[in-house]
Amino acid sequence: MRLGVLDVGSNTVHLLVVDAHPGARPLPAYSHKAELRLAELLDDDGAISPHGIERLVATVREALEVAEDKGVEDLLPFATSAVRDAANADLVLRRVADETGVALRVLSGEDEARLTFLAARRWFGWSAGRLLVVDIGGGSLEIAYGIDEEPDTAASLPLGAGRLTAARLPGDPPAPADVRALRRHVRHEIAKVVGDFSRLAPPDRVVATSKTFKQLARLAGSPGNGESSMYTQRELDRAALEEWVPKLAAMPTAERARLPGVSEGRARQLLAGALVAEGAMDLFGVARLEVCPWALREGVILRRLDTLAAAAPAG
Repeated sequence: MRLGVLDVGSNTVHLLVVDAHPGARPLPAYSHKAELRLAELLDDDGAISPHGIERLVATVREALEVAEDKGVEDLLPFATSAVRDAANADLVLRRVADETGVALRVLSGEDEARLTFLAARRWFGWSAGRLLVVDIGGGSLEIAYGIDEEPDTAASLPLGAGRLTAARLPGDPPAPADVRALRRHVRHEIAKVVGDFSRLAPPDRVVATSKTFKQLARLAGSPGNGESSMYTQRELDRAALEEWVPKLAAMPTAERARLPGVSEGRARQLLAGALVAEGAMDLFGVARLEVCPWALREGVILRRLDTLAAAAPAG
């Protein structure tokens, strides 16, 4: 079966096409991305602007055409925090459905955390033991912990790199006072949920997903630097990250975009992502973590395959 996952995220609209069947590893067949940065297209009332809605509709329509061209049999469209938290979410969803025929499923923050955890568990396997999984998106931060495929505890916080950049880092480079204020805010928010996790046994493995962590791992000198294979093993060391945060804070966006592995579209929000990563690693007592190539989109695919397998007739 050829499956397509249409991920309307806070930074990008990403169509991932995979060839898959129950019991087998999904094989990527095609990837189509459009940078939309919905988290930065909100008005003063927290609503996605009319221009933002028009761009979203056009982007979804284009992705749908690509899915059809690539022979996708089953399309799984979903939206995350940028749409979920928008003041006019119902209007946005209705416009997309009316004009493209695509009914976006809005994932809750906990859904995001649980599906991302499933992807990490399948990637690392049962031998990884207790996992702590951290994901920084454009609109939110997800954290999940557990020993099975369903996490024992999951949390979602409004600490996405795009959201924080748009709301709290207006300068280029940002003013030192704004950076300090954002650092305090990030740590205050993360501290609210640390107790839910610290009462559990220490994790055997700490795993991070998302483009933000991949970029930070490359900057911090992760082994495999310069390679682009999804199988390249990358780690992020907290001490190295702490050295990079003040450097990123002093750089304008154009300079960050010239760093290895940093795309022009993500350069502006890299500092906010680094502050969230640093805060999470510090408050959870993590000295080093591993970067997982699979994340939310793969979790959605795996959950769909599990559903198909359960529905298949025996024998």
